[in-house]
Amino acid sequence: MSETSAPGRWSAARANAWYDKLPWLVGANFVPSTASNQLEMWQPETFRPDVIARELDWAASVGMNTMRVFLHDLLWAADPVGFRQRIEHYLDIAAGRGISTMLVLFDSVWNPDVALGTQPEPRPGVHNSQWVQGPGRALADPSQHARLCDYVQGVVGAFAHDERVLVWDIWNEPSNLNGGRFKELDNKVELVSALLPQAFAWARAAEPSQPLTAGVWAGATLYDDPHARIQIENSDIISFHDYQTPERFSAKIADLPRDRPLFLTEYMARTPGSTFEGILPIAKRERIASYCWGLVAGRSQTLYPWDSWSKPYVEAMPDPWFHDVFHGDGRPYREGEVALLREITGRGKTG
Repeated sequence: MSETSAPGRWSAARANAWYDKLPWLVGANFVPSTASNQLEMWQPETFRPDVIARELDWAASVGMNTMRVFLHDLLWAADPVGFRQRIEHYLDIAAGRGISTMLVLFDSVWNPDVALGTQPEPRPGVHNSQWVQGPGRALADPSQHARLCDYVQGVVGAFAHDERVLVWDIWNEPSNLNGGRFKELDNKVELVSALLPQAFAWARAAEPSQPLTAGVWAGATLYDDPHARIQIENSDIISFHDYQTPERFSAKIADLPRDRPLFLTEYMARTPGSTFEGILPIAKRERIASYCWGLVAGRSQTLYPWDSWSKPYVEAMPDPWFHDVFHGDGRPYREGEVALLREITGRGKTG
């Protein structure tokens, strides 16, 4: 596939010069164990800086130095000042532990029916049962676009020159239709195709010092996904997801543009063979920044596999866990994994 560039996209030289100044990045997709979704993480009633601090301590102890964290447009619409203050608080906690943060603005995964307030309890034994999309069904309402633009430019503008923010991830898995688990908009793919480049442009207009990206994630080859071209042509750095075996992971990275830094923003699902032991040595050799899914087992319930949506694990825990590194009390799920993390990063501490 030939690659072109959207207006304002960083040159490859600028992206590589930025990346050359960074250490090898290893971290996780982070939602505290007390939150079932983005709203529970950030709403004032359930925002838990004490839990965030404790769990990021555990991450730093095994050598992790970066996190990928999801925001939501409704949080900004309801209380931009308060939301910004809570983001500041989180960033202070993370930076104090040597952890940078990639912030995710929109997400097409799981429930499109989203509302602020008390969130439903997690469904027993079901993977990520209360995760919500953003903007969800607001995609179908052009009158909402001004609000969404205000959110993007407000958040990005607030932290556009903040060294604690590493990257802006514009849209998580934009073409995901969620396997029929929810009633999606009939024309979701077309609506996202129209809004995704606008979202990049809104963020670019805030003139951030950090790069923009959106991760390609689906298809027998990367470019089978209907949004891959939009994502790659707008991304300053190339990010992608992969939950496959090391052999298939190697094949996927061979299919990516290699003139820019690579960020593996989701991996590590033990059941299909994506493991720390199999993936991280390749990522280190290729200097690919790597973010596993899940840090601490909790209300997101991502220790359960994807198939738990059709057959909930209500009588027994899955063996192995699908995602997640720590139990809720800080005990590693597998001692060998955290030992590998400390060794391969050359960071962290024992005890």
